Parts: sequence; C-alpha cells; structure tokens
Amino acid sequence: MAKTQRDDKLPFPILIGDIGGTNARFSILIDESGETISFPNVVNKEFATIDEAIRVSVLETTSHKPRSLILALAGPIKGDEVPLTNCPWIVRPKALMADLGFSEVLLLNDFEAQALAAATLGVEDRQHLGSLSEAPIGSRVVLGPGTGLGVAGLVRARDMWFPVPGEGGHVDVGPRTLRDHQIWPHLTPVRDPTATLGRISAEELLSGRGLMNIYRALCKADGNLTPRYEDPAQVSAAGIAGADALAGEALSLFATYLGRVAGDLALIFMAKGGVFLAGGISPKILPALQSGEFRAAFEDKAPHQAVMHGIPTFVVTHPQAALHGLAAFATAPSDFGLATEGRHWR
Repeated sequence: MAKTQRDDKLPFPILIGDIGGTNARFSILIDESGETISFPNVVNKEFATIDEAIRVSVLETTSHKPRSLILALAGPIKGDEVPLTNCPWIVRPKALMADLGFSEVLLLNDFEAQALAAATLGVEDRQHLGSLSEAPIGSRVVLGPGTGLGVAGLVRARDMWFPVPGEGGHVDVGPRTLRDHQIWPHLTPVRDPTATLGRISAEELLSGRGLMNIYRALCKADGNLTPRYEDPAQVSAAGIAGADALAGEALSLFATYLGRVAGDLALIFMAKGGVFLAGGISPKILPALQSGEFRAAFEDKAPHQAVMHGIPTFVVTHPQAALHGLAAFATAPSDFGLATEGRHWR
C-alpha cells in the first residue's frame, strides 16, 4: 500500500513552489500557523536550472532558511530526475538537498495541487456558474484549460480529502450536433505519431491552442474563410466584445465543449461537492462561461439531468491557487490522504 502523509509532517520552514512552463511561483511557510513570505514570480527562461532559480530568487533574498521543499510540477513524477513539460528544467531532488540544504523534498503533480486547493478555497476565491453557490462537503473535480488541459479528482472519504491526479485531458471528444459535424472534419487532431487517424482529445479543444483549433475549423466550415485572428487571446477578446461573429461562436462552442467534458468527469467521480474550473483561461472568459452554454451542456446528461442540476460548478479566481493548495497540505497534512511513495526524498 502506498505510504501517505497522514501522520508525517515535513519540518518547517517549508518552501512551496508552483512550477509552470513559463513562470514559477514560490512562498515560504514559516510554521503551522500558515504565516507566509511571498516572492516575485520567476521567469523560467532567465535561469538555466530550477536550482539556480531557487537559490537566486528565494534563498539569497531572505534570512529565513527553509528546511523542506514541496513543488507542484507539470508532468509525470518518476525516478530521481524529473523533466518538466514545456520547460527545459529538470528537477533533481537529491541535488536540491545536497546543494541547497533541504532536508526533505516532496514532488506533486500540478493539478494535484489544484485539487488540494479545491478542498480549501473560500467563497471569495471562486465564482459560481449557474444558480448553485455553495460547495457541499463531497467529492470534487478540478479541470483547467490553459497551455493544455489539466484534470484531477478529489475524493472525500474517511474524513479526509484524497487527490487523484490523472490524464483526463486526453479523453476522446466526439461531435453531437449538426454544427459539430460540420466543423469536426476541419479540426486538427492529436499530433502524435502513435495516434489513431483523426483522434480529437479534450485537450485539442479545451486549451489555448484548442480555442484556435475551433476558430480555424469554423472558418474552414463556413467557406474556407481567412482567419482574422492568430492568437487565442484575440479570439476570446473579440468574442466577448461581440466584435466578430466567428470568434463569438468559437468561444460559445468552447464553453459548450468544456461543459460536456466537465459533466462527464462529474459523473465519473459523482462530484456532488462541485466541479472547479482552474487554469489560466477560465477566469479570462468568465462572461462566456456565465452566459448559459456551459451549464446547459454540463447538465445535458440524460438520464441523469436531475443529478447534474444539483452539482455546483465554479471558476477558481484565486491568483495562486496551486500555492494555496500546497500550503493547505503543508500546514494540515492529516486532512489529506496523499500518497507520497516514490516522490518524497529525505
């Protein structure tokens, strides 16, 4: 059985870090009270290694000496050398301990940290979609469109929260409506030499490149029109402003497809505690998610519409939700059933 952290606290002070493909965010937790020292965001490309980034941006700027390190990373955690997705850094826990003085290092998946946050976010850190504003104590789901599509479950059992990281962003998505069938032949499928011809995963629709995928497919379906926009931020801005019909439809379909996938995940986990939309895109397209298409698609799960109607959905608005989740775990590990075997060095 995998070892969990229920009765095994890391020594304070603890440096926590959320390592993305472009930026890294760090804070030091002084003690169990949750007192925090924050640091400016780190631009990854300015440092050759994560070791250098931590030393220069954190350790050399404070008198507090962290004894432990917890990092949330994008990518699978295996072995003593962990390469990052979308970033050339490689995390070597043993080297971090030997060179920077940490006595313990714990590595988590990035959306595992988002799941930890979903267990503890206050009402001020989320915006409800639809009529339900409360988050009952119960299993939850987190998914986040961004560079890719991150997914994690959060199971409630034995008075603890059990985060369940996975690769749910790579599930298949198929067409349902007439409009879907018109644009599906024009979508760019999964770009992988091992992929079956024409496979459309959720991530190919529900990410920054996914929004562009939808928009370009609409342009082709409507007479091979020349796209006016080359950037997802431009498409979303034009769609929200009502400045371009195809951009508006792309954003509407994005919300619909996100609702479908979120609803599927809610059924899988029976997430009566709510579905939380994290990542960088959802807060930026909040008006589109509030317009009704998302909830309509989310609830359209016959014969379980009544069940879906009772599951709340939220957009996470906390600016550093992953750090919030790591801090929640670090200060109260007994609240979580977190398996640490193979990713805890000491």
